Parts: sequence; C-alpha cells; structure tokens
Amino acid sequence: MIRLLEHEAKKLLAEKGIEVPDGDLARTPEEAARIAERIDGPVAVKAQVPVGARGKAGGILFADDPEEAREAAERLLGSKVRGEVVECVLVEEKVDIEEEWYVSITVDRGERAPVLLISREGGVDIEEVPDEKIARTHLDPILGLRGFEARRTALEAGIPRRYAREVEEVALALYDVFDEYDAHLVEINPLVLTKDDELVAVDAVVNLDEDAARIRHPEFVDEGEDFPFVKLGGNVGIIANGAGLTMATIDLVRDLGGEPANFLDVGGGADPALIKRAILKVASLDVDVILLNIFGGITRCDEVAKGIVSVLDEIDVPLVVRLVGTNEEEGQRILREHGIEAFTDLEEAVKKAVELSG
Repeated sequence: MIRLLEHEAKKLLAEKGIEVPDGDLARTPEEAARIAERIDGPVAVKAQVPVGARGKAGGILFADDPEEAREAAERLLGSKVRGEVVECVLVEEKVDIEEEWYVSITVDRGERAPVLLISREGGVDIEEVPDEKIARTHLDPILGLRGFEARRTALEAGIPRRYAREVEEVALALYDVFDEYDAHLVEINPLVLTKDDELVAVDAVVNLDEDAARIRHPEFVDEGEDFPFVKLGGNVGIIANGAGLTMATIDLVRDLGGEPANFLDVGGGADPALIKRAILKVASLDVDVILLNIFGGITRCDEVAKGIVSVLDEIDVPLVVRLVGTNEEEGQRILREHGIEAFTDLEEAVKKAVELSG
C-alpha cells in the first residue's frame, strides 16, 4: 500500500473539481513565509508525512502572518512526526469552519466491493464515530458510484438537503480518483462547510494499491523502497526474509513481551544495498532496537552481513542479528569483525531484542 502525502492527494482531488484550500509546498522556512505572504491571511503549516493524526502529534501549526509561518516551518522541517522525518510542509489558507463532515470510498473486503461512507461527524478518526452516525452504500464494481446513490447516502447521513447535490458531486469525484488510481482508500476528513457556504476538502488521504501503481502509476512509487513494509507502532524494529518468517518473528516478539514497530520483508536473494536500505528505513521509525532474522536459502548470509556492516556508521540503534543458512559461517565472521555476535537461535535473539527495547 502506498499512502500519498496530503499535497499529492489534494492535487488528485482538485483535478477532479473538488475545492481545496489555496496553498503551496515549502521546503524551507523562507519559502513558507513567501507562500503565507501571497495568501495574505492566517495559514496552516502542515507536515507532509505519510501518517495519520498529525495534529495530535504536533505536525500541524497555525500562523497569523508570514513571520509566524516561517517560524512554524522552522519548527517542523527536519523534525519527526510519528517517526517520519518532515522534509516539506504544506502552507495553506486557514479555512473558516461552520461544520465538518466525512466522505470516503474504500474497499469492504468482507463484501468484496467498494463502499461509500458519509458522516456528519467529521474532523475525528472515523473509528471514533458511532456506527449509527455513518451512512454506507456498497457499490457495484462494474457500474461504479451512481449519482442517486451518493445523494441518498448523503441524506441518510443527515447532510442538509440543500447540500446533498454538492456532496453528491464530491462523492462522484472521489470515486473517479478511487477508480482511476487503483486506490484502497480515498478520504476527505474533514470536508468543511465554510461560513461562506462552500464545501472545501481541508484534509485528504489517498492510499494506492502498490502492485497496480508499479505498472499504472509509477510516478507514485519510490523505487528505492522495493520491499513490503507496514508500520505497527511499537519500538522493536523487524527485518526478516520471507513473509511467513517475518510474521513469525513479529508474533514471537509479542509473545516474549515486546512491541513490534513494523513488518519488513527483504525477500529472497537480498543484496547488501537492499539490506542497507531496509535498516535505514526501520531506523527512521525511532525504534529502540532493530532485530534482523535471516534464514539464508537463496539469500546469502555473507551478503546480508556486508549490508549490515555498511550501515553501522549511519545509525545509532542497536542491532540484534539472527543469521543462519547459506554461507552462514562467513556471514557471522564478517559481523564479528565489526563487533556484532550473531545468534543462531531465534528465541534467544528475540529475547535479547526485547531486553534492549526496555
């Protein structure tokens, strides 16, 4: 799954006719100040990282003038929000809010069909909204979303009738993005009714299917990250080879009292460069320890070891390595020369990693 940054998601929505706040991307505090000066009014300065709940994590700041926007950008750029380094910020006009609504299209795996969700309780995580306050309509994958379905769902959600047609147009545009870009989720939260009686998408999330994107939308694929990766929120970084072995490692970490930070499968035949990228990726999560569990078949232990030692000067996170299989002795020798004693027993390695995680 590929989660687009907010500014990327809003660009797709704007191309389909959905109103978004006036704003632009800044990579320096000076750029942020210039954008705020152009907007000429209060602005929001928003960290562009692929995670949710940025506001709760301090990733969204407000500014009344260009100097405050510069200071806000200076605070955010280079900082970490939920483990992700902020490399750019979106500076956009602060919207005068009357009401906040929620609109999304996602995949209901149980029903094996897309589903339109609309709620009048926007501005919070949808999981926090009582079920009875969310209107749902499952969609025919062949026919897609039809206007009357969108309008009916809006009314069922309690959207005032005078805005039902506008919400219908927003939902149809969302479905166009969902369908065209092979998305798992297209969400506006909140869709704001302004005091000027306009509907504006203040925040947007677009999650793409990674396999489809590699073929049909390569502009959204980071080719430097060619491994399956999922954040889990704990503090024990996980790297293994093979989906089954990675899941087993995660389960054992939990069984022994640890909190896995992620799922990362380097697959078969991983070379030193891939191992290095994987370690740097996990280290960026602010973990307390990184556990590598490599069972070499196609993957050669000496190649894995070379990747590990190549990154030691770039991280300050302790590594716990379990390394067995093809060229095992050579791989362990390379690690020993750099002060790392590799485990052969997985449970012993996991116990050590959990111990280091505090």
